[in-house]
Amino acid sequence: MADLFSDAASDASARGAPLAARMRPRTLDEFVGQSAVVGPGTALRSAIERDEISSLILYGPAGCGKTSLARLIANTTKAAFTEVSAVSSGVADIRRAIDEARDRLSFEGRRTILFIDEIHRFSKSQQDALLHAVEDRLVVLIGATTENPFFEVNAPLISRSRIIELEPLADDDVRTIVRRALADPDRGLGGAVTLTAEAEEAVVIRAGGDARAALNALEEAAAGVDRGGAIDVAVLERVSGERQLTYDRRGDVHYDVISAFIKSMRGSDPDAAVYWLARMVHGGEDPKFIARRILIFASEDVGNADPRALLIAEAAFKAAEAIGWPECRINLAQASIYMALAPKSNSSIKAVDSALREVQSGPARAVPDNLRDRHRPGSEAYGPYLYPHSHPEGWVAQRYLPEPLEDGAFFEAGDKGWEAERAQARRRMIQRRTL
Repeated sequence: MADLFSDAASDASARGAPLAARMRPRTLDEFVGQSAVVGPGTALRSAIERDEISSLILYGPAGCGKTSLARLIANTTKAAFTEVSAVSSGVADIRRAIDEARDRLSFEGRRTILFIDEIHRFSKSQQDALLHAVEDRLVVLIGATTENPFFEVNAPLISRSRIIELEPLADDDVRTIVRRALADPDRGLGGAVTLTAEAEEAVVIRAGGDARAALNALEEAAAGVDRGGAIDVAVLERVSGERQLTYDRRGDVHYDVISAFIKSMRGSDPDAAVYWLARMVHGGEDPKFIARRILIFASEDVGNADPRALLIAEAAFKAAEAIGWPECRINLAQASIYMALAPKSNSSIKAVDSALREVQSGPARAVPDNLRDRHRPGSEAYGPYLYPHSHPEGWVAQRYLPEPLEDGAFFEAGDKGWEAERAQARRRMIQRRTL
């Protein structure tokens, strides 16, 4: 834990600090990106400039500016600024920070901003220790998290804070930050090296909206060339390795990507389906998880428009179980493309959910007598059951639904593929038998 009000800027610009730390913005005008959150005229920017900050939870991916924004507030506000890392601190550290804030307010009349990095890593009891101090305004809490706070932060703490969602930086924002770092003579590289246009593009693309990743790659590449030299793509690849996109198998990116994958198949876009599949493959997603989603999709979204879809999805699931990464990516790609290209019908899920609503909220309807079991005494009084195979076309008109439900109560055939053909054939058969 450290009071950063007086030395946040000097620590960040110390020559021994990493380039990403040295290049943190010192003023709001230097802050790049997030214009919807801290751009001119926004509520948060006005609150910072008036020194009227209330408790905040900054939520967004790595390298989007959460810590930089917190330190900007430290440099702008007249309040004391105390930082606690949820990775290495416990309840005792929180209580010590709150006690110091209480003394500071009582004896100096000075507020305290308590910045908690990775607040989602605090347990429920650790988060609870903050409640009274936040509610009584002994501290102004600024929490930073890469996880959805509505899932990871206690509801009482959320209700006492304002959630600020930050987006990944745009490529142009990352490019601006990289160029500043190359040119800045005091905190950056001061023109000691240059960056070819191709290498700059590679740095920006590989960063994936993460400014810290871009500056780390630049710093590593700069160390690999002589002063006055140029960083090209070959140098960058030698020091940076493979591009890593953000993918947390338990977090929001996991749910966003699988949602995009399913919606791309539903939208009959094989290219998009394969792209989102590749994102999951690259992120190390459990192949059985992907295969399960394809298996569900085969019935929910393709259904009987193409009954073979379920067989292909089942085969892909078995392949994922038996083969695993990396080879099963081929099986999953085949199944994904098939689902995207297949005719679509959601009549099966609509039918079963409609029937479930009837079962749950309707009366207990009796089984029609002609369908009841015949292995009990007195069953001869039930009336005849007409055996379909004894009739032409393997069909005969008789009641299967309980009274007063009628044909079409739950199932409505789609107009595509096998399902549409068979539904039309059934209608023709019924018409012939009722004429």
